[in-house]
Amino acid sequence: VQLQACGGGLVQAGGSLRLSCAASGRIFSINLMAWYRQTPGKQRELVALITRDETTNYADSVKGRFTISRDNAKNTVYLQMNSLKPEDTAVYYCNAEIISYYPINSWGQGTLVTVSS
Repeated sequence: VQLQACGGGLVQAGGSLRLSCAASGRIFSINLMAWYRQTPGKQRELVALITRDETTNYADSVKGRFTISRDNAKNTVYLQMNSLKPEDTAVYYCNAEIISYYPINSWGQGTLVTVSS
């Protein structure tokens, strides 16, 4: 089982990006899916999460600007990021609680988002 994230890149302040993260392998179901981000010298922080029934929660710093969503048929989670700010610059990681032959807490490889001022 693995997670593959993509969609990062360089964008100007005020712009938008959409991240996606697909899970592959022997998957029976996926419970919680989430996006985290990390900058050098800082702890990884939760950006947004979404439950299987699509209840969402966001960090205060991204509320109203970011939207997390998921497609259970594709085992994929998305993060739509609008009105980006330079302080959103970070490596973004997806995370999922996957039910395979046993429960797995899986991380994607990280995708870099750079917001220029």
